[in-house]
Amino acid sequence: MKSDKISEAVVRRLPVYLRYLNELHTREVPTVSSQELGQKLDLNPAQIRKDLAYFGDFGRKGIGYDVSYLIEKIRHILKLDQQINVALVGAGNLGHALSNYNMYLKETMKIVAVFDSLEPKVGSMINTLVVQPIEELGATVKAKSIRIGIITVPNIEAQRVADQLIEAGIEAILNFAPIILKAPPHIRVHTADFTTDLLSLAYYLEDGKEHETNE
Repeated sequence: MKSDKISEAVVRRLPVYLRYLNELHTREVPTVSSQELGQKLDLNPAQIRKDLAYFGDFGRKGIGYDVSYLIEKIRHILKLDQQINVALVGAGNLGHALSNYNMYLKETMKIVAVFDSLEPKVGSMINTLVVQPIEELGATVKAKSIRIGIITVPNIEAQRVADQLIEAGIEAILNFAPIILKAPPHIRVHTADFTTDLLSLAYYLEDGKEHETNE
């Protein structure tokens, strides 16, 4: 099945399935049904079966899914059965947080290089990574076979950084700057927009309800 025939929504649900399957594997649970997955993940079991069926026939009627086998297959679908190196540009607070989280990732996708354009930050350490000058981006991407870039710079710098990543040979970008980046069709860009997600939560609040405080 070609990836362009699979909707983005399906692809985004696969890591959700994988996370829970890993939890089951840790608890040594051998099999799981779509009903059980649906209840735990608050998803329609039919949707789960449909999602997985895009990529193959992984379940057995009356038994469900073999947890270890399904983990292996989803990791392969997501290309997590190979080393995927990531570069992060922007060694500010968010960049530090993401790099620190990097230490706890059990997947083969790892941040292997951090860059910043501010001289005071260059040469500082984030865990085991030395913050490099942005001028070394191109050479490092090639030397470390980096395929994904993460942008955690201010809005005004984000497009310039994206252009530099693309020129260096990056194939996909995760953008934390709340702007829409321009990129060629072959470059996949996902934007993690904290502000939009937070503001959209206001829609679900009860009308006219005020927070009560004790004076």
